[in-house]
Amino acid sequence: MIHLHHGWVVAVLVVAIFPLIYYLLAIFAALAFSRRVKAQAPPAPTFEPPASILKPVHGVDFASYENYASFCTQDYPEYEILFAVNNESDPAIAVVRQLIADYPQRRISLLVGAEYFGANKKVNSLARLTREAGHEVLALSDGDVRVGPKYLRNVVAPLRDENVGAVTSFYRGIAQNNFYAELEAVGASSDFFAGVLMAAWTEGVKFTLGASVATTKTWMQKIGGFEPIAAFLADDYEIGRRIAQAHGRVVLSHETVATMYPAQSVRSFWQHQLRWARTVRLCRPASYAALLFAQGLPWVIAAAVLAPAHWIAASYILTYFVLRLAMAWLVGVSVVGDGVVRRRLWLAPLWDAIHFVVWAASFASNHVVWGNVEYVIDRGRMKSVAP
Repeated sequence: MIHLHHGWVVAVLVVAIFPLIYYLLAIFAALAFSRRVKAQAPPAPTFEPPASILKPVHGVDFASYENYASFCTQDYPEYEILFAVNNESDPAIAVVRQLIADYPQRRISLLVGAEYFGANKKVNSLARLTREAGHEVLALSDGDVRVGPKYLRNVVAPLRDENVGAVTSFYRGIAQNNFYAELEAVGASSDFFAGVLMAAWTEGVKFTLGASVATTKTWMQKIGGFEPIAAFLADDYEIGRRIAQAHGRVVLSHETVATMYPAQSVRSFWQHQLRWARTVRLCRPASYAALLFAQGLPWVIAAAVLAPAHWIAASYILTYFVLRLAMAWLVGVSVVGDGVVRRRLWLAPLWDAIHFVVWAASFASNHVVWGNVEYVIDRGRMKSVAP
């Protein structure tokens, strides 16, 4: 029994090193991405095809007008903006109409309603927006996204290469003065994007991030359009995956956008995190399960408790904090440019503790709550639990 106990101690001490190695590799991946960005040639000024910005929106948040307006001030010669809402009662309609009045020089359209292809209303709207779009180049973004004046120029530039099927972007957080909003922003920029960088570094980008996707009508036609993915919860993942399967390259842009993190309650925070976690699990089950060995905090705590000497326990704890905070800074601040991470770096270990609980809870069922509707997910597709 003593030998068996010793064996378990050694096993925990060894496995606890794995997440520390992961943090170190993520740091290298962040440095490699930063070097590539610095080495990139500026986009060719002659490649400025007319573009259609597609904006499926639902409801409003604390900065909707400013977010929408950022797309009206693009340093780009010719583009249109098409908004879509699900119904006439959506409060976003008033914001879009105000935008049309304030920017008469811009071609802005508002569409209400869309043909039903699946439970994902956003994708139903994207299908209609694509049909209505007047240009070949499409730039998709969520309603809570804000961009800089060179956004369109920078995300369209890689599409000059016909082998590039999609260009996607990191997003930094703009959070209301709310603990859970700031915690979520820190988690996305310092943890989730570390995984994105690792994937890009090791296997290439085979997905897109929903905050911003630039593509073309031609590439969307190659993957069958939006209609086949209208039942999928992870529509952004499906776009990138299908483009990669069609032998198109997915480019991770150096152009970072901003996304809003509104104030949340404990309940809404939990539901959002659980939906996000289950989405990732159902998209990539093997790699999601392997995240057990990237969970630094629980493993180093276990190692510290079981360590045969105090100096060994202290070494694990110290190494965890140094590498975890370094990864959070290099990914969240240096690569993504997230001001919330810069101000709230200390939230990263707390995020790790909560994320481990969310990760474990995500295996309990395939149910998610989205827009106050409960869905069951079957092979990536959504079906409402109650009509």
